[in-house]
Amino acid sequence: MDQRPIGIFDSGLGGLTCVKKVMELLPGEDIIYFGDTGRVPYGTRSAETVMKYVRQNIRFLKTFDIKYIIIACGTASSAALPLIQEEWDIPIAGVLEPTCRAAAKATRNGKVGVLGTQGTIRSGKYEEKLMKLNPQLQVTSRACPMFVPLVENGYLESEATNLIAREYLLPLKEQGVDTLILGCTHYPLLKPMISKIMGEGVTLIDAGAETAFHAKEYLKEQGLLNGQLQGRVQYYVSDGVEGFTSLAGMFLEKEIQGSVNDVAIENY
Repeated sequence: MDQRPIGIFDSGLGGLTCVKKVMELLPGEDIIYFGDTGRVPYGTRSAETVMKYVRQNIRFLKTFDIKYIIIACGTASSAALPLIQEEWDIPIAGVLEPTCRAAAKATRNGKVGVLGTQGTIRSGKYEEKLMKLNPQLQVTSRACPMFVPLVENGYLESEATNLIAREYLLPLKEQGVDTLILGCTHYPLLKPMISKIMGEGVTLIDAGAETAFHAKEYLKEQGLLNGQLQGRVQYYVSDGVEGFTSLAGMFLEKEIQGSVNDVAIENY
C-alpha cells in the first residue's frame, strides 16, 4: 500500500477527462491535478517551449511527494517522452503508448485515424508508435486546432462546432478508417458529435481513459495502490481559478469537489 498521491497535469482542462476515469477506476487514490490554464494551448507552441513547461509542471507536482505522474496531454506526451522519463526518478506516463496499443487492437481493417493538436500531429509520434506496433497499419492524421478552444468555451453542440468537426473528420471518413484516436484529452467531450459524423462502425479511442486503465495496471503490478476507501482531489491552475471551477464540472460530469488553488508555475 502506498498512500502518496498520483499527479496529473495538462495544458488546461482537458486532463480532467483523465482525472474522471482515474477516479472511477481507482477511487481510493489521492490526486493532485495541475491545469496550466495560463499557458494553454500547448498545441501551437514549439517542442522546446513545451519541454520547458513540462519540466516546470513536474517540478511543481514533485513538491507533493508524488508516486506516479500522468502527462494527460497529447502535445506534451509527444514532445517530452521518453526524454523526460530519463530525467526523473519517478514513473511518468504519457497518453501515446496506451492509446496506440488500444487502437492497434481495436482496428478491424487496419485503417486508423488520429486527431490531435497541431503540435501532436506535427511530431508524428502517434504514427511512429502505431507503425512500430503494426507496420501493416494505414494511419491518417488530422490536426484539429479549433477543438480545444471550442471545448474550453463550452461550444460542444453548436452548429459552428459541427461545421468545423465535419471539415476535420470527413477526409478521415473518406479514407475508410474504422478506428479513430482522440489524441487530445479535450476531445472526448465532442464524442457524440464525432461519432455521429463518423458513423456507428468507427471505434473512438479515448486517450485519457486508456491512460487511466494503464495507470491502474501499473500501480497494481508495482504494489503502489492506496488502500483507503475514498481518495481526495486537489486542483491547481496557473490562471483563472474561478473560470476553472465553473467549467471543470463539464469535464468531470459532476460538480467539482476539492480545493482549487492558483500557482505561479514560472517559479518552478
